[in-house]
Amino acid sequence: MSLWSLSVKIEREANVRKVWIGLGTVVGLLVVGLGLAWLFRDRIALVGMRKAYEQILASDPVAELPDGLHVGLCGSGSPMADPTRAGPCVVVVAGKDEFVVDSGPGSTRNLLLMNLPPPRVSAAFITHYHSDHIGDLGELMLQRWAGGAAKTPLPIYGPQGLDGVVKGFEAAYQLDRGYRIAHHGEKVVPPSGFGGAPHAFTADPDGQDVLVLEKPGLKVFAFPVMHHPVEGAVGYRFEYKGRSVVISGDTGPSERLVRAAKNVDLLVHEGLAPNLVAVQQDVATKAGKTNYAHIFHDILTYHTAPETAAREAKTAGVKAVLFYHIIPPLPVRALEGPFLGRSREIFGGPMRVGHDGDFVSLPVGSKAMHWSDRLALLKL
Repeated sequence: MSLWSLSVKIEREANVRKVWIGLGTVVGLLVVGLGLAWLFRDRIALVGMRKAYEQILASDPVAELPDGLHVGLCGSGSPMADPTRAGPCVVVVAGKDEFVVDSGPGSTRNLLLMNLPPPRVSAAFITHYHSDHIGDLGELMLQRWAGGAAKTPLPIYGPQGLDGVVKGFEAAYQLDRGYRIAHHGEKVVPPSGFGGAPHAFTADPDGQDVLVLEKPGLKVFAFPVMHHPVEGAVGYRFEYKGRSVVISGDTGPSERLVRAAKNVDLLVHEGLAPNLVAVQQDVATKAGKTNYAHIFHDILTYHTAPETAAREAKTAGVKAVLFYHIIPPLPVRALEGPFLGRSREIFGGPMRVGHDGDFVSLPVGSKAMHWSDRLALLKL
């Protein structure tokens, strides 16, 4: 071996040793770092907890949003059990006002997790009185009252029958009302702010849409939908400074919904996939679960298939569609294709199967539409 070759070999071996020494140092530092993190995990967790609460409690999440119409799903599910979806609930932020449409089971907790807290809710709107749409109404009223020292009850708008529903929840929470006042004092939980203030209306199938709320820059209309035998069921249209959203509530195919959704920026529409419900019905029948089989058969008549909703959205000139009140549950995203069928092809515009936490921002003075997930960190 020549002297030159020997020197090259020695240099190469020296470089290899340097690399291994460097890797060893990195691994060693990593092990030490992980060891220290493990030893001080309690302290690190406490620091993280403080930072998280500082971010949540010290900020005003609604005030931090740009001026516009913002729409989120605080509940994208249905009466059928789904571990990833709360009951139907749509949160709408118009400027600095926060509103809730329906209050399905688990949705109030989602509002808190989405950092859109109940104390910020200016009013609630109810589409109809099926249990999955009102199951959390008592909790919403209580959280708004106790969390925000509200001095007046929560304004609640809905079709006829609303007074009895609100009074029923207030009766169920009367003992808890007394406990809260006795424990925290009237300054923290003013007695006058407990419960809800119902504003019932009638949306005539043969009449005009009903203007149920008007504020500077904002109008909220109610319109009748098809949900027989539920009479008086409605959807809502929010208009704010040139941006708009329609929320269907529960409905079958509806000409009134098509009219109300004319040229709307976003249509939040319920969806039931008959092909997937047919699987549920078939399995229930073969398993001898006749009651469930009967229910699976009946629900087909007063909900809307995604492909039908897509046709209605196209007819109305809707800009984008977000499905909620998902029937049946979709435990894996691979089922979203069979759920939608040909819907995307029919509609031709942006269309999504909704998930809890979905959030759409429609800034004023623009045609832009920004999609995000306010529960993203919890889904990692």
